[in-house]
Amino acid sequence: MKRYTGDRTIDGLKVLVDGRLLDPAYAIRSICDKGFEWSYEGAAPAQLALAILADHYGDPAKALALHEAFMSKIVANFDNEWEMTSTDVDAAVRALGSS
Repeated sequence: MKRYTGDRTIDGLKVLVDGRLLDPAYAIRSICDKGFEWSYEGAAPAQLALAILADHYGDPAKALALHEAFMSKIVANFDNEWEMTSTDVDAAVRALGSS
């Protein structure tokens, strides 16, 4: 099971998956070339949503189809520090289907 973590520190933002930097998924779509952000709706949180979903599913088309809803319902509500497991991502995506 993968573990995604985000932390906002004095040195900037850090987003990891299993202890390594999360690929921003620019090869799929460059929504925001300034990196990741969270706790609001916008381009940088959308890039984070896309990156998490692309890494989790390994399916660019599925990640693109889901990233906007995932950003607005999940990523926009992250605290300064956050953590999600693969199970959490699956549960959040299932919940998006019922909203």
